Amino acid sequence: MNLKGKTILITGGASGIGLEAARQFLDIGAKVIITGRNQQKLRAAKEKYPSLITVQSDISVEIDANALFQQVETLGGIDILYHNAGVGVPPTNLGIPGKKHLEGAIYEMEVNYFGVIRLNDLFLNMLKTKDEAAIIHTTSILSIVPSILEATYSASKTALAFYTKILRAHLEIIGSKVKVFELLPPLVDTDMVADRDDKKISPEQLVRGLIKGLEKDEFTIRIGDSKAVYFINRLAPKTAFGLVNKKKYAEHLKS
Repeated sequence: MNLKGKTILITGGASGIGLEAARQFLDIGAKVIITGRNQQKLRAAKEKYPSLITVQSDISVEIDANALFQQVETLGGIDILYHNAGVGVPPTNLGIPGKKHLEGAIYEMEVNYFGVIRLNDLFLNMLKTKDEAAIIHTTSILSIVPSILEATYSASKTALAFYTKILRAHLEIIGSKVKVFELLPPLVDTDMVADRDDKKISPEQLVRGLIKGLEKDEFTIRIGDSKAVYFINRLAPKTAFGLVNKKKYAEHLKS
């Protein structure tokens, strides 16, 4: 896929992985629109990279999503929809936080899964009109092997992984040229996991891998440990589960 000259919308683009993606896409000649809930962070991103277009919105809210679509349409539309926004509820009690369990699960599903479908429903017809267009879903290493401390987060990413495969198949069946990519990050060094001492990769490494995969039309893009865990899980699922969870389980028992 040729990224130069494309217009890309990045959700959750005001910080972390999203902002790094915006920087790298700008560097290769793309036009970038970022959206997020925090206006202060959006303003700071715009000051850092003046060519960015920023739109405040919450993709988990239908009214916001509709307003975002209308504003993007006014700007001339997009070629690539990059679903980067995601949330995770801090784990307690081995990831099953009592009375708050359902509340946290709903929040994660609303952003990580339903929010993706909501935007796809809005933007798909726009993307279908383009000569070359794409949708990028960010799942996780935890959609391959679930985390014992992040049960419902893992479930939300697994749901998105299955939806990604079926959406890709549906678009192929109807002869659409819209490409559907799945990005599977390992643990990435962002503010969301700043207090964890697990092995992490930088947002810069992740986005470099993403861009390389997009340019090669590699529809399933596994980065770092996601590659190893995927292959180990195919041959020895119990081993893969242990690799992902052994340290987390041990740390919980100590606390």
